[in-house]
Amino acid sequence: MSESQVPQPKPVLAATENSTTAKVLKVEATGESNNYTFAVTVSSPDTGCDCYADWWEVITPEGELLYRRILLHSHVKEQPFRRTGGIVKIQPQQKVIVRVHMFPDGYSPIAQQGTVESGFSAVTLSQDFAASLASVEPLPKNCAF
Repeated sequence: MSESQVPQPKPVLAATENSTTAKVLKVEATGESNNYTFAVTVSSPDTGCDCYADWWEVITPEGELLYRRILLHSHVKEQPFRRTGGIVKIQPQQKVIVRVHMFPDGYSPIAQQGTVESGFSAVTLSQDFAASLASVEPLPKNCAF
C-alpha cells in the first residue's frame, strides 16, 4: 500500500468531560529501540463487566498490530486510569497509533499517534480503521469485575 493509500488519521477536537466515548488521553514510552514499555492513560465510560475498556493496543498507521495490553477488569471508580505494557518492538522514530477497545462496542475513534522520539498527540480514526484486529489474539478471556 502506498503512502497516499494509507488512511490518515485526523486531528481530534477536544472531547467533552461527559463524553460516553472511550479515549486514549496520554501515551508515554520508556526504554530503548525494540524494547519499549508504554504507559497509556485511558478515559472510558465503564459501568462494569457489561461495558468496559478491555484493551489498548499499539498499531502501525497501516493497521498492523504490534502490541496489545489486555485489561482484566472494568475501571468504574478509577477514571481516567493508566496502565503500562510492553515490550513494543519499534524504533524511536517509527510512527504508531495507540487506541482503546471497549466491550461490547468496539474500537474508540479517539486515539493518540506519534513516535517515541517526538511524542504523541490526539487523532480521530475512522470507525472501520483496522477493525479486523478486534478478532486477533490475544483477546480477553473474561472480566473480573
